Amino acid sequence: MSDEELSNAADIQAIDDLHKKYQALRQQLGGVIVGLDEVIEQMFVAILCRGHCILEGMPGLAKTLLVSTLSSVLQLQFKRIQFTPDLMPADITGTDVLEEDRTTGKRVFRFVQGPLFGNIILADEINRTPPKTQSALLEAMQEHQLTIGGQTYALPEPFFVLATQNPIEQEGTYPLPEAQLDRFLLKLKLGYPTVEQEIEICKRATTEYQFPLQPQLTASDLLKLQSLVRKVPVADSVYQYATQFVRMTRPEEGSLPESIQDHVQWGAGPRASICLILAAKARAILHKRYHATTADVNAMLIPVLRHRIIPTFNAEAAGRTTDDIIREIDLRVRGKTQKVSPIAKTFLGKSRG
Repeated sequence: MSDEELSNAADIQAIDDLHKKYQALRQQLGGVIVGLDEVIEQMFVAILCRGHCILEGMPGLAKTLLVSTLSSVLQLQFKRIQFTPDLMPADITGTDVLEEDRTTGKRVFRFVQGPLFGNIILADEINRTPPKTQSALLEAMQEHQLTIGGQTYALPEPFFVLATQNPIEQEGTYPLPEAQLDRFLLKLKLGYPTVEQEIEICKRATTEYQFPLQPQLTASDLLKLQSLVRKVPVADSVYQYATQFVRMTRPEEGSLPESIQDHVQWGAGPRASICLILAAKARAILHKRYHATTADVNAMLIPVLRHRIIPTFNAEAAGRTTDDIIREIDLRVRGKTQKVSPIAKTFLGKSRG
């Protein structure tokens, strides 16, 4: 067992309280958002881990509504930035403005904050803006601060970036470089709703339906919970399992299954192992458990790894996605212990279909 631990009864009580508030939070979101239960859980995992998300989905799947509603029930300041090809770094970070001091008559520079100064930042269609503006997010995401004109400005806490991408209409876009993709804790994908969900969506959108939101957590609550996540104990076997899985994604390790050896160009780095453990810890306390298990790691494999594995042209030609690659590696890992994980079952079900 590692040195980390839930040290006192207050920590245990905090986890119990979080579980209750999380259930209430999901009910509140369900009054506005139809479906997307798994995406909501994974977004909340990222917030507890002080991480950021990429959200990929077709237009009209309520990505913006989901983020703005989440910020409301968490009582956090929400800022939306529409990324366009002509967006400049100063447009999102802020800039110094020259103005006259009325008391002295002298001209002085005053810093005007940009939209990055918020708690939850929706970077809408981040791949539509040039790399120069994309890179302006790097310091904010990693250091939670901005350096402008030699002056460093701290960003509000908690600070969470959710960047959306459109999987179609790739003309005129600027794909995020791998170094910046690695800064995102999770990559989430939104699918189409079921028939019943789509009918419910239509009913709500075409009537006077309104749902009064009731805030469940505050910024100070989240900061305490973010510290609590790092106290969750993890067994050495879980650390070994997570790192073993990540190392198997690297072709140079020679552990890839034979069927996908020519489908992976680059595997995930050490940050992926860190993110897997952190996400497993956060998921554990959301489910009212006081330690993280391999089941928690398995549940977070795809959202943590899908943007950290670079497939080859052979994989793209064969129609293999990074999700497929992760599932096949999972089959290999679990096969050694004669067990099949939930991810493997999903993959087997698709194969048999």
